[in-house]
Amino acid sequence: MAEEYQAEGTKDRKARSQWRRMWRRFRRHTLGQVGGIIVIFMFIIVFFANFLAPYNYSTQHRDYSHAPPTRIHFTEDGQLTWPYVYATEKGYNEYYEKVYTQDKSKKYPIKFFVKGEKYSFWGLFKSRIHFFGTGSKEAPVFLIGTDMFGRDLFSRTLWGGWISLTIGPFALLTTLIIAIPIGLLSGYFGGWVDMLVQRITEVVMAFPKLPLWLALAMIVQGLPSAYRFFFIVGVFSLVDWTALSRTLRGMVLSAREEDYTMAASAAGAGSGRIMFRHILPNTTTYLIVVSTLQIPIWIIAEATISYLGLGIKEPQTSWGLLLSQANNLESITSYPWLLTPGVFIVVTVLAFNFLGDGIRDAADPFTTVGGR
Repeated sequence: MAEEYQAEGTKDRKARSQWRRMWRRFRRHTLGQVGGIIVIFMFIIVFFANFLAPYNYSTQHRDYSHAPPTRIHFTEDGQLTWPYVYATEKGYNEYYEKVYTQDKSKKYPIKFFVKGEKYSFWGLFKSRIHFFGTGSKEAPVFLIGTDMFGRDLFSRTLWGGWISLTIGPFALLTTLIIAIPIGLLSGYFGGWVDMLVQRITEVVMAFPKLPLWLALAMIVQGLPSAYRFFFIVGVFSLVDWTALSRTLRGMVLSAREEDYTMAASAAGAGSGRIMFRHILPNTTTYLIVVSTLQIPIWIIAEATISYLGLGIKEPQTSWGLLLSQANNLESITSYPWLLTPGVFIVVTVLAFNFLGDGIRDAADPFTTVGGR
């Protein structure tokens, strides 16, 4: 038993040394660091969405349907000045199309920490303080315009990020809960257990993902948005656990023949202890890498389902649902700001991919990072 504890202590020291080497290698990966910073920034602005957004995500400004982005002025008479906007007036042109003009006789400075609509900050407390605004209904600030109902697209994009960003980690967590035990059991015990698990895995992998997502999403059309969110997470997990499970099985097949595994078995350790205390920690690096690369796939999947009208429903919002308003050429040419949620999707997916590449290169001792 003393030899087992000594072996565990040596393994722990090696693990800590490995993590330090990974961190040093990751610090030399520029794109990986940029991706990590963008991901952290995205989660921060989504977490403070109610405070950063000038309006509630469901507030309708009926006089500002499809209003273009508000023009913020930074100069006056050729001189730099505090940012301000003019009052907005609605009218119609000769084609009976709505046009919005500036009333330059009414100037409103941009204020920070202004009082606005009441909101609840994650159920902890209620407040009326918003990060910026004018404090006047005559001069609303729509940073990226409004939608067909006059709702501020910037506020809805921030709030929609809560769905689009968190659905990936939630789906990842449930996928790991399913895939890790199955992969460990299949690889460690082998025999009929491995045979049964692999045949079930192959049956699940035989189903095409997108049609299966759409079919399962149709089932929850009558459910509230909160239940629909968790059901979509469950759908992603039930479909995507197979690849992770099979890869983990292969790693377990190799690890169970290693000296540390055989030593633990000879010392009297049970199967559960060997699998979760000795084998699983050695797959941590792979699990982290695959996690950062899998999350953007689920972000795109949620956007696809919501874009097709089978995901999150009004009045809740997500980036995919917002992007569905720009589903024809007329909307894109007349209201190009409706494509802005797509920019958030692209930037976030690229950031996760850069972060995943950085972690993968840092975890691979045979990869040259930063040209060194």
